[in-house]
Amino acid sequence: MYPSVKEVTPGNDYTLSIVFDNGESGLLDMKPILDFGLFHRIKKYEAFQRVRVAFDTIEWDCGVDLDPEFVYAKCMAGKQA
Repeated sequence: MYPSVKEVTPGNDYTLSIVFDNGESGLLDMKPILDFGLFHRIKKYEAFQRVRVAFDTIEWDCGVDLDPEFVYAKCMAGKQA
């Protein structure tokens, strides 16, 4: 089972600072996927900033959301060195 997203804060460079319900946190870089599929909807920074927590993951008011397992995996992968 994966942790649920509890907080999300958009950064100035298309990153998301995310806090999970297990106390872990991480940074999700959205830049690599902004040109794929529905993600072009959040390429304008004003749209990107309208991110929010929904159920156990994150979503935008334009209909874009992310799988919570993807969010957690990407945030934790960034911590491995």
